[in-house]
Amino acid sequence: MAKATKKQALGRGLSALLKDPSNDIQSAKDKNADQIVGNVVDLPLESIEMNPFQPRTSFNEEHLRELASSIKELGVIQPITVRKKGFGKYELVSGERRCRASKLLSLETIPAYVRIANDQESLEMALVENIQRQDLDPIEIALSYQRLIEEIDLTQEQMSERVGKSRSAIANYLRLLKLDPIIQTGMRDNFISMGHGRALINVADLDKQLEIYQKIISENLSVRETEKLVKELKEVPLSRKREPKKAPVPEFVTQSTSRLNDVLDTKVSNKMSKSGKGKLIIDYDSLAEFERIVKLIDAK
Repeated sequence: MAKATKKQALGRGLSALLKDPSNDIQSAKDKNADQIVGNVVDLPLESIEMNPFQPRTSFNEEHLRELASSIKELGVIQPITVRKKGFGKYELVSGERRCRASKLLSLETIPAYVRIANDQESLEMALVENIQRQDLDPIEIALSYQRLIEEIDLTQEQMSERVGKSRSAIANYLRLLKLDPIIQTGMRDNFISMGHGRALINVADLDKQLEIYQKIISENLSVRETEKLVKELKEVPLSRKREPKKAPVPEFVTQSTSRLNDVLDTKVSNKMSKSGKGKLIIDYDSLAEFERIVKLIDAK
């Protein structure tokens, strides 16, 4: 009799199991968990809460309407992923656009993979799944990487294995977060590309970053032109840095140099270091001019 009851319970289907309070599954070890976890079930949309860990912060309304139109014609082709939160309650792990589009159509149910996961696992799944999407902007990806490092405590090497990206690629995304917030917003709004952003990272001064950013937009600069501009900007301070600091020249030295200009009837300049050491430079245009100056000096 007991065996018959068990068979009957399993034969009622996944939806029936989920509606039965006696089969409230909380872990992968619970009875009938293997019938639910990892399977696709049609869940009521009203029973699904949005994911508080969702990395994406903005949704394009026009794109949502386009997705809704596709779902109306073909249905939800790729199931969403949810985790159980309690009896009859689920939390979205991935697929928020599909959920939103389905609600636009006033659908009652949506196909979903059911998972058992804690908060940390849910966050990691949401972030990793989100990074794989093709329509994310570079800043959204960078923020997802940062959250995996800070909140999941992943190293760049571990993250590389999970998302299938090289460590250098991950590092390049993370460096974008050093840009001025205005520039980050410009990248999210497609005013500039990731290539522009990577060039601007090399400018440490945030005011200079913004100055070049405005120039990129106003003059429609390419990435290569931006890289050249940044390179020129970096080279100017370096050349200035190499110039030795000039020591203040005493008044009597300036006056004496001026008298030599008059006596020799040519330009005479004086260079002096902080220690007082220096040199006089006497200009001449030709050998004949040189001989004339030497004769004047000998005569004195």
